[in-house]
Amino acid sequence: MRHPDAPAPGSPLGAHYRMCFGCGEDQQHGLHLKAWAGEGVSVTARFTVKPAHQGAPGLAHGGILTSALDETLGSLNWLMHIIAVTGRLETDFLLPVPVGTELHIEAWATAVHGRKIYCTATGRMGGPGGPVAVRADALFIEVQVEHFIENGREEEIHAAMEDPDQVRRARAFEVNP
Repeated sequence: MRHPDAPAPGSPLGAHYRMCFGCGEDQQHGLHLKAWAGEGVSVTARFTVKPAHQGAPGLAHGGILTSALDETLGSLNWLMHIIAVTGRLETDFLLPVPVGTELHIEAWATAVHGRKIYCTATGRMGGPGGPVAVRADALFIEVQVEHFIENGREEEIHAAMEDPDQVRRARAFEVNP
């Protein structure tokens, strides 16, 4: 269920951490993925495949596309105000995605059972109505914030906790530091 304090549909979600490979503004070769809250427990996102993201000449690396899906799927947890990590992610590659393509991703939760959150996503080339190039099904597992504190690099955790924007986002969305 969508949390009553979740961002309204159409609201930008912003980066959950400035150094995140998926959404962080300060990650030089990251995806710089932008996401927006959708209706119910759904999210839309987009990113542009850059030359640094290629595998075969001129084509997106499959791991990059998987990362974009994972990042978007993980954003669903913001709408439920649940802290969760990826437990399983199965990706289907349907079409090659050329460098320069803007990938539009839609993700939605399909079920929640205990600590398990099941969700799916599709990535379309060129716009929301474009051809589906990649899709994924995922299982996220709810964790406590201590998961990140106990397993992350201490200096990165302290830097995040000293960043007023990061603290504000953590309080607003109850996500990892």
